[in-house]
Amino acid sequence: MDCDPGYDDAIALMLAFGSGELEVEAVTTCAGNQTQEKVHRNALRLLSGIGVSAIVARGANRPLMRELSTAGSVHGESGLDGVELEETTIKPSESHAVEVIADIVRSSREKVTLVPIGPLTNIALFVSMYPELKASVDSIIMMGGACRGGNVTPVAEFNIKTDPEAAEIVFSSGIPIVMCGLDVTRKALVYADDIRRIGDMGNRSAKIACQILKKYSEFYYGKTSIAGAPIHDACAVAYAIAPEMFTSLECHVDVETKGIHTDGQTVADMEGRLGKQPNARVVLDLDRERLIDMIISAVGRLE
Repeated sequence: MDCDPGYDDAIALMLAFGSGELEVEAVTTCAGNQTQEKVHRNALRLLSGIGVSAIVARGANRPLMRELSTAGSVHGESGLDGVELEETTIKPSESHAVEVIADIVRSSREKVTLVPIGPLTNIALFVSMYPELKASVDSIIMMGGACRGGNVTPVAEFNIKTDPEAAEIVFSSGIPIVMCGLDVTRKALVYADDIRRIGDMGNRSAKIACQILKKYSEFYYGKTSIAGAPIHDACAVAYAIAPEMFTSLECHVDVETKGIHTDGQTVADMEGRLGKQPNARVVLDLDRERLIDMIISAVGRLE
């Protein structure tokens, strides 16, 4: 898992480790929602807080060709403002995230799935530096992009807009891609009743999850047209666990890197007008209730 915690990244990590369905080989961090230093610290503290141990490695400090633009207005100055987490008991890896990814893919007896839920900088570096390992990657299940409407510009989604050059490399890699973009993640809403269900469990991980979701919800309630808080990043993890709970479409996706008004847009040819071979499975809908049930069950197992 490659992430930039971030409230919804934290929920995605809790789902991944608590589901009982995935073997998480490592957590790598990329600059995005906040700076590399902050998101790396958040990943370490969160994993300690929910009682799991993992390889955690720092990745790129900035996008490939651009200055970093963070999402502090959503996730706060720390990236996890309002969440009470003690200092970590996990010793981070001394290797760079890209080296960790390469070592895991190289040594695995089975193909490895990459689940990036932040900007795609680390994944693009891996693809570029270790092209011989691409055949050993089963798929890239990512959170990012949008077919219809962005969240940082009228057409661009945050993760792609942060490093569109990296996204272009990844979408051109030839590795099977599942794109969980805003088309589906805006439907992955958590409501106050869902948060109460989590809080009713009463364990330490549930307390952390409640703090995350309550603080995250503050950004959306009364400030946007969305009725609940979309837990974007959890969709990619849920797809890795149960793809049958999603509706998707294979098509060709290009990434705009030079547009004046469309920079960072994922241009999905959903009707095959360009005649290009599909390079991604674009996820469009989901069973929201099942996703919430999965998250609640995972949080309960973490204790």
